Amino acid sequence: MSTAVPTTVPGADTGRLRTTLHEEAHRIVYDQYLPDPGQDGLGQELHLISEVDRAHLVMLAERGIVDTGRAAALLRTISALRADDFARLRGMPMPRGVYLAYEGRLVELLGERVGGVLHTGRSRNDLNATTARLKTRGPYGELLDAVAALARTLLARAGAYREVTMPAYTHGQPAVPITYGHWLAGVASAVLRALDGLLDAGREIDVNPLGAGAVGGTSVAIAPQRTAELLGFTATAPNSVDAVASRDFVLRLLGACSVLGVTMARAARDLSSWTSEEFALLRMADDLVGSSSMMPQKRNPFLLEHIQGRSTASLGAFTAAASAMGTAGFTNAIAVGGEAARHLWPGLRSTADAVTLLRLVVGGAEPDSERMAQRAVDGFTSATYLAERLVIGGMPFREAHHLVGETVLAALELGVSLTEAGRVRPEVAAAAPGDGSSWLDPADVAAACVHGAGPGAASTEAALDQLGAELDRLQSEVTARQARWAHAAEQLTAAEQGIVESS
Repeated sequence: MSTAVPTTVPGADTGRLRTTLHEEAHRIVYDQYLPDPGQDGLGQELHLISEVDRAHLVMLAERGIVDTGRAAALLRTISALRADDFARLRGMPMPRGVYLAYEGRLVELLGERVGGVLHTGRSRNDLNATTARLKTRGPYGELLDAVAALARTLLARAGAYREVTMPAYTHGQPAVPITYGHWLAGVASAVLRALDGLLDAGREIDVNPLGAGAVGGTSVAIAPQRTAELLGFTATAPNSVDAVASRDFVLRLLGACSVLGVTMARAARDLSSWTSEEFALLRMADDLVGSSSMMPQKRNPFLLEHIQGRSTASLGAFTAAASAMGTAGFTNAIAVGGEAARHLWPGLRSTADAVTLLRLVVGGAEPDSERMAQRAVDGFTSATYLAERLVIGGMPFREAHHLVGETVLAALELGVSLTEAGRVRPEVAAAAPGDGSSWLDPADVAAACVHGAGPGAASTEAALDQLGAELDRLQSEVTARQARWAHAAEQLTAAEQGIVESS
C-alpha cells in the first residue's frame, strides 16, 4: 500500500509521475534540511544525567549512605525539574559545563547539606561513561529494529520471487541462472550476520561503569550492582580504570555499522543497474523514484544513491573516532569520551536511514520476469550446466568446458540459442534428456541446482527456513534488550516513589 503524498500537493503530479515520494523516504531524504524539533542537546543531556542521579540516590538511600529525608528531597526536586523540561536551567550560565551548573542549581534550591550529597561516591568521569551508554540505547535500538525489518522484507520478497529466473552476474556479465528470490535471500543472509554483529557489538553498553569514580573507584561503600539493575545494565565494570578510559563500544558499533553498510552499498549497486533502462530487470513504484526538474521523461531511482552515500557514513565516523581515541592515554580522556564518542550517534542514525531506504526499495521493486528469463537465455547462462551434464556422461571436465565453449561460439555466429546450437553437435546432443524440446531452459537449470546451496526449490526452501529461524532468534534478543531497559525504568520509578513516600 502506497503512503505517498496525495497528488493535490503542489508539484506532486509531474506529468509522468502521479505521486510524490514515499513518506518515510521523504523524511530521510528531504526533511534533513528542515529544523528538527526533536533535537534538544541540552535537554537530552540533563535528562540522562538526572536518570543516573535517580538511580544513584536510590542506591545511596538503600545503603544508608545518605539518609532517606535528604534523598527524598533531592528526588522530588529532580522530578520537578524533569517535569518542567529543565526550564529553570535553560539560559543560565554554564562556565564549567552542564553537570556542575545543574548540581549548582540543586544546591541553590535545597542548600548545601541536601544538594551537596548528590555527588557522593561519584565523579563526572564515571557519570559521563554511564550517560554515553544510556544515550546510545535510543538510536541503537532504532537501528536494530530497522535491520530486523529489512531482513523480514528481504525474506518475504525472496519467498515471493523464488521462481523468477534471472542471470547471476560475475564481472558484470551473465554467469549462471538463479532466481531473483535466491539473490534476495543471499542479501538477507549478509544482513542477518550484520544484525548478529550489531547485537554483539552492543554488549558493552550493558555494562555499568558507575562507581568507578574519577579513575580509581571510591572508598564509599556504594553498590554498583544496584544502580546497574535500576538502569537496565546486566553487569558492572570489573576495573575502574577501564570503566572510565574505554569507549570501545563506539568503535565496535561503528565497525558493525560499516560491515552492514558495505553490504547495503553493494546491493544498491546491483539494484541501480537492474532498474536502469538498459537492464530493465526491475521496475520501481512511482513513489520510490524521482523526476527531473528539466527532463520530463525521467524516472530516477535516486534513493539507491542515498543508500550508497549513507551506508558508508559509519566508516568515516569509525575512522574519526579511532583517530581521536588513538591520541589519548589509557585513562579518562576528553579525546575518548567526548571527541571520539560524538561520532557514534550520527553514524548510527545514518546507517538506520540507509537500512530504511533499502527496505523501501526492496519492498517496492517489481521484477520483470519475462525480461529476466530472456536475459538468462541470451546470456547463455546454462552453459556450465551443459558442461556438467557432459561430465556426468563420462567426459573429462576440461574437455567438456572446451566443447561447450565452441558450442556457445557457434550459437553466437548463427544467432541461435544454446539449445539449438547444441542439437547439431552430436557429442553435445547426446547429453540431452528425452526429446530435448525444453533442454537447457534456464528455469529448469536453476531448479536442478539444489546442491551447494543453489537456487533449486528444495535448497531455497531449506535456506529460507534457516534464515527465518535465525531472524526469529535475533529478533528475540533485540526484544529482550529493549524490554529489559523498559522494565528497569519501571523499577527505578517504583524504588524512587518508595523512598519519597517513606520520608
